[in-house]
Amino acid sequence: MRDLKGLILSGGKGTRLRPITHTSAKQLVPVANKPVLFYGIEAMAQAGIREVGIIIAPETGDEIQAAAGDGARFGLRLTYIVQDEPLGLAHAVLTAEEFLDDAPFVMYLGDNLLQGGIDDLVAAFRAGEPEALILLTPVLDPENYGVAELEDGKVVRLVEKPAAPKTNLALVGVYMFTPGIHAAARAIQPSGRGELEITDAIQHLVDGGRRVEPHVVRGWWKDTGRLDDILEANRLVLETIVTRVDGELVDSQIDGRVIVEAGARLERSTVRGPAIIGAGARLIDCYVGPYTAIAENCVVQNAEVEHSILLAGSSVRELAGRMESSLLGRNVRIGRTDRQPRAYRFMVGDNSEIGIL
Repeated sequence: MRDLKGLILSGGKGTRLRPITHTSAKQLVPVANKPVLFYGIEAMAQAGIREVGIIIAPETGDEIQAAAGDGARFGLRLTYIVQDEPLGLAHAVLTAEEFLDDAPFVMYLGDNLLQGGIDDLVAAFRAGEPEALILLTPVLDPENYGVAELEDGKVVRLVEKPAAPKTNLALVGVYMFTPGIHAAARAIQPSGRGELEITDAIQHLVDGGRRVEPHVVRGWWKDTGRLDDILEANRLVLETIVTRVDGELVDSQIDGRVIVEAGARLERSTVRGPAIIGAGARLIDCYVGPYTAIAENCVVQNAEVEHSILLAGSSVRELAGRMESSLLGRNVRIGRTDRQPRAYRFMVGDNSEIGIL
């Protein structure tokens, strides 16, 4: 089999993560202080793939290019491919056909996280040389996913979000294809939602007698498109960190696995891991609890934060209660003033959610 290429899908509007994604691509929302997209690129590099195309949308493409660059930092070369409209995963494959040429390739959804990377997947694909190899994982709510039905270890049917699923094996957002997928994508019709579904293209391969093999994920997998999922992904990644303190601790303590980046300063504060404190952050008279990722140049003062993600430049000050299970965008300011009468004062964007307990 010739060298594999990679295709990462990084378009989409990220409606389920608004208002964060009003101003930033959903694939750049950080998990453990690293953009979700970077985990996919690193997985490609780890598997030995050196040519990767990234499908981008016109609205967020420039931001993604600025963040990921030419790929040199990851040890591979990135090519950016504009998909003018989000018309489905199979449409994205056709959009990238010129880049992919006649090479077999890995397709990876850029807002997904997969424990352990894709090395096993690539090895299985090379060894078996099927027409396609799809990742599957058991889920509790298969009606919300593309679902695979198997017979004798082979894929016989794929259904997108079935009303009455026959199995609980959902398609993870990672696939491997030979060039035959291009003809299959051209042969199908748009679904009821107006998209060329990759499940329909794979089903076309199956119906044509082509071999499509399943590969069941043994570790965890997360689609980070919703707040709960991105917080859970943050928790899972933070579980793997190793303590490293490059910043400054002044009358402060850390418990458990904690990363304190260079330039961060903790004053009279406690951080209980797993947690990560970004470069230039300042923690003053505060408590940071487990599963918290505080990005660069954030400030937490006279407050408690736990199980949360703070993006760059945000601040949390003078809170009487603990902030938890929260995602703050860039340069967000949360605090309490001593003005009277006592009241809440908000400036909140579209599709925001505020919980006061």
